[in-house]
Amino acid sequence: MTIPPFAAGNYNTALNAQRLLASKSSLDALTTQMASGRTAETYGGLGSSRTLSLNANAQVARLEGYGANITTASNRISLGSTSLQTLATTTSTLSTSIANGMANTSSPAARNTTRLTAASNLDLFVDTLNQNYNGTYLFGGRATDKPPVASSDSILNGDATGAGLKTVIAERKTADGVTKADGTAGTGNLGISAPTGTPATKITISEAASAAGRANFGFILGAVTSSNTTAISSAVDTAAAAPTVGLAFGTQPKDGDVVRVSVNQADGSQAIVDYTARTTATGAANEFVIGADATASAAALKTALGSSKIAAAQSQTPPGVSVSFTGGAAAGTSLTVNGLPNDGDTVTVTLGLRDGTKTTLTLTARTTSDGSDPSVFVIGADAATTATNLQAALSNTVQGSAATTLQASSAVLAAKDFFAGTKSDAFAPRRVDTVNGGFLSNAAGKTVIWYKGDESLTDPRGTATAQVSSGLAVDIGAQANEAGIRNAITGVAVLASEQYASTKSLSDTTLSAADRTQALNERNRYTAMADKITALFKPAQDDQGINQVAAELSLASAQIGNAKTQNGALRAQLQNTIDGTQLISTEEVATKILSVQSQLQASYQVTSMLSKLSLVNYL
Repeated sequence: MTIPPFAAGNYNTALNAQRLLASKSSLDALTTQMASGRTAETYGGLGSSRTLSLNANAQVARLEGYGANITTASNRISLGSTSLQTLATTTSTLSTSIANGMANTSSPAARNTTRLTAASNLDLFVDTLNQNYNGTYLFGGRATDKPPVASSDSILNGDATGAGLKTVIAERKTADGVTKADGTAGTGNLGISAPTGTPATKITISEAASAAGRANFGFILGAVTSSNTTAISSAVDTAAAAPTVGLAFGTQPKDGDVVRVSVNQADGSQAIVDYTARTTATGAANEFVIGADATASAAALKTALGSSKIAAAQSQTPPGVSVSFTGGAAAGTSLTVNGLPNDGDTVTVTLGLRDGTKTTLTLTARTTSDGSDPSVFVIGADAATTATNLQAALSNTVQGSAATTLQASSAVLAAKDFFAGTKSDAFAPRRVDTVNGGFLSNAAGKTVIWYKGDESLTDPRGTATAQVSSGLAVDIGAQANEAGIRNAITGVAVLASEQYASTKSLSDTTLSAADRTQALNERNRYTAMADKITALFKPAQDDQGINQVAAELSLASAQIGNAKTQNGALRAQLQNTIDGTQLISTEEVATKILSVQSQLQASYQVTSMLSKLSLVNYL
């Protein structure tokens, strides 16, 4: 190894060259900063600030993702809210049309206008509920890839998948005794006998003989009273007695199977309760423990129902639930004409409907009648003749009530069953058992399912969630089968499905008695229908309406708006941090460039001067 000799001149030359190169490198770096506006081209070049910069950039990236979610969610909510406002306006407009029809109850044209308006509005409902945003259907819950609502034609008339609403309503009307099987006027399943006895002065009113029919359909016979009990007396011949109800399973239920049970309430309406089969009790409400066999399981379900008055039950097959009725008694009340009533004496009959309401029929005794009022009975020459007239007036009045009040109630109840049905076999729309009476125990696959969207969650809002900040996820989902929306479309569909036979006006004085009766019944049916539909459009205080759904979406929109504001403020702070670590001050860098350039220029001049120095020049 050779050690070169030390020469002071060589050392100085090398040192000067290093200094020049360092200054040149510093100038190049400053020039690059000035051109790019950045402190460094890599995070490593930021030195100790790189960690702060990396964290700030990561948070900004997340905020950009939240911003995209906010934009999508805001647009989706805006479109959904607009759609709901359209539905609310539609029902309001239809309510006005109903009111106009009520104000012109004698006008068949007004009633027909309401029906045509409802049919058009049903199309609008379907189109609105099938609204989509960028291919995402808004009212299908988590099923966003296809329209959630069937076409209005399928809803009303049915399709290859099953019967439509019109068929369901027609079956229910027949079961309720609005019309008889032969198409003639019905009496709501009440039997009204011709006068019996000697003389024939006793008229008997009785409920249907079928226990399944009494449990589900037709009028419920209430009090029968007379304003003149001396002339016309009433007596309860047979008190109503509930039958013994048996439940059975075709096969053993498995854990999670559901049985939907219809339970009669004190007011005559029905409550629908779903019971779930469990291998072991969980303590949850409405469950029954699976027994050793199908018989034991059915007994467990019956025990879980307690004293509930079972009217019907349905499930998927298997397990195939079935209901049987034994014993019981149909209510029966008699009216006996003991003497001649006075002009103006009345007989009052109270009848219950299956929606929990009541209707009262009042028959009035008159010395003469022109036959225009079916509730008037003429006082005859004797008690037997008066009884015959009373029986005819009672039959006509009950038929009239069946054709009006009962028919309206029947149509609405059938429509509620139709729109309450789901894709699950256990929860298929209830259907009348036209062979055995009552309701079918397995109604799956027989009816159009109007709502085809998601139904897996109890909270529709939770079917779609937008993450709008690190600590906030906003629920923005909606379903077309929510109670408020479902009630509204139910009312619209009923109005659209109902035809009115009479086109004659009661103001026409040339009408025959039969035509006048039909025109009167159609007017009264429209009035009864209007009352029930209006109730669907205007839910009770504790019930959900369309406006409540819209209000919940508006609340979600407000939350998203607040998150957007907070995200914006946070992003501004982070951007300041990023700018402070990654961006330069042009003034400061320009000053540094001038300083380095001056140093380089001086160094070059000194180096140049030293390079020309020699002994001759020095001497």
